[in-house]
Amino acid sequence: MGSEPRTAPVAGCADLTGDFGFSLMALAHAYRTAVSSVLADVPQGARGFQTLAAVVEGDGPNQIALAGYLRVDRTVMTYLLDDLVAAGLVERRLDPADRRRRKIVATRRGSETLRDLRRQVSAAEDELLSVIDEDERAVFRALLARLARTVADGEPGGPSCDIDADSCDADVSPGPGRD
Repeated sequence: MGSEPRTAPVAGCADLTGDFGFSLMALAHAYRTAVSSVLADVPQGARGFQTLAAVVEGDGPNQIALAGYLRVDRTVMTYLLDDLVAAGLVERRLDPADRRRRKIVATRRGSETLRDLRRQVSAAEDELLSVIDEDERAVFRALLARLARTVADGEPGGPSCDIDADSCDADVSPGPGRD
């Protein structure tokens, strides 16, 4: 990062840093920029990374449950998983409880890759958040996680399943502003 964050408007623009939506957008953009080089070799970048994390840390979710949890269109999830399978990071295995279904399971390579990526992403996040001290970072992360859980749980039309659920009874097609 090195330079001071831009806090004043540029080229005649109003200062929107006090606006919640603008701040979220700016932080999301900065996050994508910070982790893009770390995730450059992961199929579909950050989306692939999040999917790999959900699989490695989950309990063999099925494709529909993953799509619902990650709020990814089912069709997109199919291609994303195809890419992760081709990269040797996950496998589709028959579900012993229901042979009509397949569980998504991490390979050893996928687990090792995630461990390495987590370390690198964490370093990029620490750099991004370096303008606040460690205690503030911990509070920020805890509050952000709580907000994310609350919003996800209460989102109208949001999935009513957990990552390891056998099914997801919600339509997981992308809503406005999602892809």
